Amino acid sequence: MGADLSKIGILTRREIEARIAGPLIKAFMKETGEERAREIVEGVILALAKESGELLRAFVGGNSLEDFAKGMDLWSQDDAVAFDIVEMTAEKITMNVTRCRYAEMYKELGMEDLGFTLSCGRDFAMVEGFNPEIKLERTQTLMEGADHCDFRFTHKKD
Repeated sequence: MGADLSKIGILTRREIEARIAGPLIKAFMKETGEERAREIVEGVILALAKESGELLRAFVGGNSLEDFAKGMDLWSQDDAVAFDIVEMTAEKITMNVTRCRYAEMYKELGMEDLGFTLSCGRDFAMVEGFNPEIKLERTQTLMEGADHCDFRFTHKKD
């Protein structure tokens, strides 16, 4: 029996995780080397992200793009992200994230080097866990210094 984490916003959860995982990851980097530590961390984060996609699918009650859109409020909870929807149809969601408090939080914690792995790196695996037929394309992120994140979700129905 686990705690109901849905009552805690994702931004707050990521900060708690970063405050614990960040120092541990940095210690493992010193012991095993940065490359090996990152490989291990990325594997764990991707598995957790895929699982969160599966949980999101159960939470919203379906796996279509329309269902996925129902879950987008979870990421913007607590003003965590500001985004503009460019296009939203049954087969495509195009959106630009114009502000990301996740990126701001990692910077404030002095963990800019881990922010992409701990946050942005989850996105593709989360979508795969939600529905492997939905494809995400993203060429830039605020976390990496761009002026916006460009999310392009497509679901080609047969």
